[in-house]
Amino acid sequence: MAPVRRRAARTAALIATTLALGSAVAPVTAAPATAARAGLAAAAPGQDEEGGTPALRSQLEAASKGYLDAKRALGTSVKRQQQLATQLKSTEVEMTSRTAKVGEIAEAAYRTGRLSVASALLNSGSPDGFMDRAAALDAVAANEDRALRQLQETRDEVARTKLALDGEIREQSKQVTVMAKRKEQAERALTVANNQQRQQSAGGGTSPGGTSNKTARAAPRNSDGSWPSESCSVNDPTPANGCITPRTLHALNQAKAAGFTRYVSCHRSGGSGEHPKGRACDFAAQKGGFGGDASGGDRTYGNNLAAYFVGNADRLAVLYVIWYRQIWLPSSGWKSYSGANGDPSSDHTNHVHLSVY
Repeated sequence: MAPVRRRAARTAALIATTLALGSAVAPVTAAPATAARAGLAAAAPGQDEEGGTPALRSQLEAASKGYLDAKRALGTSVKRQQQLATQLKSTEVEMTSRTAKVGEIAEAAYRTGRLSVASALLNSGSPDGFMDRAAALDAVAANEDRALRQLQETRDEVARTKLALDGEIREQSKQVTVMAKRKEQAERALTVANNQQRQQSAGGGTSPGGTSNKTARAAPRNSDGSWPSESCSVNDPTPANGCITPRTLHALNQAKAAGFTRYVSCHRSGGSGEHPKGRACDFAAQKGGFGGDASGGDRTYGNNLAAYFVGNADRLAVLYVIWYRQIWLPSSGWKSYSGANGDPSSDHTNHVHLSVY
């Protein structure tokens, strides 16, 4: 009886969607969650509702996170290298000055001979004169010792700075290698998935177009530039209910502020990917929710929304964007992406999918 009840429930949901789309009485954003979600086809065995396997989603998440972490570490290392280079230049100037000073002291000692206790005694006419010359001897010696010590300290500082610079160069090489491997990981996973669906290799893929000149307010970062760890801890304001992360809520609110106000659904209790974790949202391209393939102005809306997320990827911690059989990754740009079910939902031709870190 359970399969019969499930089929009946799906049929009722489809009827509700048809009635909702055929009526313009209420705003789309106020549509019941079940009606708006009915446009997402039921998942095939082993598939996510939006197409793709849990393994693929896991690979994409790991690859994009690893790439963003390495990119942040690379940026930190580059800044540190610049600071060290400036410090080295200043220290080398200081060392040149102190080297010259020590050279002057050495030259004077060579020309006149070093003042000694014996010479001070012989050239003094009285005990007071001897004490004055002895004090002068101590002052000269202290000045020479200080000059030599400062020169040695400066040389040591130069050596340490050069070692630190070498370390930053090695760190940058390491992070570039990590970024390349993460890029390869994501593209290999997409290639395998697309080939399994007998689609074009992920080596292709072009931007879906679209423009957006809106700049999002950046989500909060840690002091070292990394993204804070977040859980599904705030209420999902979309009709999907459930929970989302604070960073997902930030991206959602920023998109709305930029003028993208059509129906959105974020949390999902089942399936793979970031929806159950509260780190993803689906933005309907059509005013009536998730329908068939978007075309005309609806497709332009989706193009512009995708462009908005890509243009603000660093500010919003974007892991990837999926739209109209294409996926945007921070490591690779736009690549081909086709869902296993071949329907508007799994092919993402009726909504823009956003996943955040």
